[in-house]
Amino acid sequence: MLHLQTQTVAYWEKFRVTDEDVEFIYNLLLEKETPLFQDEISLALVEHRIRQEKESFERQLAKGELFQPKNRYKVGQTLVFPAFNYATGTIVSERPGSNPEHGDFVVIEVEFANQRREFASDLQTPHPLNVNGDDIVDAATTLSPAELLDRYGDNLRLQLAQRLEREEDIVSIADRWFPRSLLIEVNVGNLNLAEAVLDLAGGGPLSSETLLKDAGLPDEVNKNLRIFSLDYALQEDARFDEVGPAGKVMWYLRRLEPPEVLDPPARLVYTPIEYNRSLLTAEMLVLEDDIDDEHSPLPDAPADTHEATITLIYPHRLAGTLPLSAKLRPLFPTAYQAERVRMILVDGQTGEEFPGWVVRKPRFVFGLMEYYRKYRIPVGAYITLSQMDDPTRVMVTHAVRRPRTEWVRMAKVEGNRLVFDIQRRSIGAGYDDLMVISADDLDAVEALWLEMNKGGRRLADLLRDLVPELAKLNPQGTVHAKTLYSGVNVLRRCPPGPIFATLIERPEFDYVGDSYWRINR
Repeated sequence: MLHLQTQTVAYWEKFRVTDEDVEFIYNLLLEKETPLFQDEISLALVEHRIRQEKESFERQLAKGELFQPKNRYKVGQTLVFPAFNYATGTIVSERPGSNPEHGDFVVIEVEFANQRREFASDLQTPHPLNVNGDDIVDAATTLSPAELLDRYGDNLRLQLAQRLEREEDIVSIADRWFPRSLLIEVNVGNLNLAEAVLDLAGGGPLSSETLLKDAGLPDEVNKNLRIFSLDYALQEDARFDEVGPAGKVMWYLRRLEPPEVLDPPARLVYTPIEYNRSLLTAEMLVLEDDIDDEHSPLPDAPADTHEATITLIYPHRLAGTLPLSAKLRPLFPTAYQAERVRMILVDGQTGEEFPGWVVRKPRFVFGLMEYYRKYRIPVGAYITLSQMDDPTRVMVTHAVRRPRTEWVRMAKVEGNRLVFDIQRRSIGAGYDDLMVISADDLDAVEALWLEMNKGGRRLADLLRDLVPELAKLNPQGTVHAKTLYSGVNVLRRCPPGPIFATLIERPEFDYVGDSYWRINR
């Protein structure tokens, strides 16, 4: 029975884009005369490979008659054998054959290029090799090109993107591809008009189609080609920034974007710390997942996640941001190429909308400072994010409650050190008591942070200071690992993994159970 290689997972796992494939893609783009999305090209390439394999089999079948055990053949006749990779052979002799299971039949001796073999023919009983020769290739096609791409397309998409990026005359913008040589000219005047339109719109975001109306490009050219040509010219001009979510191209003037979006706040920058991850206990891994730091090596939440809650830490409260963490990433819009995605945050209490920015590589969402100030959100507060019908809008809420006076950890600077005490503060939001921290003299804390990070102080040294400082606030003289994580991040951006590993490997720290630690001096 015929088995097409293009129907197997092994074929697509080993798939590599050839020069002939590139030529096919180039001709496809010329024929369509319009830019195509990568998945459109991928599907066309799958169809092309299937078509090539079928044509190859059909050429093999044309060399002789397809061997099927039910048929009667003559000496000297040429046969094609699908079971032997479509080898051809000539019948050199025949003799009677008999078998209790199959009855009488004819044994034919067939000569191949370097051997002879015998086969049963004129067989009256059913056999899996008996098929309709005209339909043999189609009968072997069980999965459609779309089904193959859906099941096995990950490697193909990766190989295709990598190869097309190396082609000088094929360019891309927002996952669409087209030959550079066929783009229409977009001159400085056209780009200046686009800049003026964006300026009038407060910087953006505006769609390519909106900008096209006033860009002055020739109307007689295919609209999709005009849009792609304009998009590519905007992408190559430093004045413009593509900020649309996946599947949607939107433009913004770079000079009017918030500075924090272009240059991430220093408070959010994590300089990776090497540590032995195998030291982390199962209990610590659960805590790490609960904390959900954007720099922890955690798998993303399922793509169909519609709501998630995180605990706000000091750096994000100070910068007016949220972490683009494993639990939150599925809730925010993604992009094909854009480093920054403009979106809308919605106040869950009032419905008020305010601009937000997803900054992908530094992994944060910017635009929440006014929300934090409005509701006096403390470090350690629970913040809940919910998807809305429009994927570019995300609702922000917190556990609202009547403000009441609580005992909270207060950070302050004494003698070039961060110290803590307990003071009463009014809080009107739900929070994690293990992570809540406040500070009155923010300038002094920032000055200490600058000084400590300038000197590159070791994490172990910082923990030697913070463990006794935070433990003294607990009658048992111990401090919870989550509290330490929150405290460390007042002075150094750090995910929980290195903190937890340092606690385990340093002999001066003692574990006392239930994620609590104390210093042993």
